[in-house]
Amino acid sequence: MVVLGRPDGARGSYKQWEEDNIPPQVVFEILSPSNTMSEMAAKQQFYQQYGVLEMYFYNPQSHNFWGFQRATPEDSLVLITPLDFPWTSPLLNIRFELFDDGLAVYHPNGELFKEPGDLFDERDRAQQERDRALAKLRELGIDPETL
Repeated sequence: MVVLGRPDGARGSYKQWEEDNIPPQVVFEILSPSNTMSEMAAKQQFYQQYGVLEMYFYNPQSHNFWGFQRATPEDSLVLITPLDFPWTSPLLNIRFELFDDGLAVYHPNGELFKEPGDLFDERDRAQQERDRALAKLRELGIDPETL
């Protein structure tokens, strides 16, 4: 989900009532085999009730992708039909393209969003480099804590 106008920080879950009642502006749902149609309909209704401006649903098994949007929190959510590709989120200006092998999402500058696994790999590599640099400093008799 994307919530503009709230401070950065880790949250176990987003509690709108603890966030100045600011709803998420954009929500993304990636379906899993255990999701049911009634569950997804309930989520759509929930997002409608609590002011979400855009919501997108993607089923990676069937490659189905659909969305809803509205102009203001008071308006009703409207199914984006047909969801022409490429589709650009009006609020975030990110672009979605659907290919035979799945969904691709692009930053406003045209750069492809990275896969979550790639992000974790980059984080792990950066941590390893940091650890090596700290070890080298200690080897040279420099205490990294004093820098």
